[in-house]
Amino acid sequence: MIIVTTETIAGKVISESLGVVRGSTVRARNIGRDIFAGLKNIVGGEISEYTKLLADSREEAMARMIKDAERLGADAIVNLRFMTSAITQGAAEILAFGTAVKF
Repeated sequence: MIIVTTETIAGKVISESLGVVRGSTVRARNIGRDIFAGLKNIVGGEISEYTKLLADSREEAMARMIKDAERLGADAIVNLRFMTSAITQGAAEILAFGTAVKF
């Protein structure tokens, strides 16, 4: 599956737009990460626990979006975007979305 953030794909002619595809996941922080993050906040630096949590969340959301596109018979997804929204204190949704297309 070709996935791009642009409207077109170099060397390919899009023949059909199949519609919006999406994938999401809701993740919550955990006490262990929060304690370590609090310490990092005091001394400074990257909070790698949260970086990994968000990276894993984006990958899961993308995988679900790809499954949605495959269900439609898509060859590619154009205009990939990510969006994050707070669900409740300590939990957020990561949404991956784009347009499924055929060549």
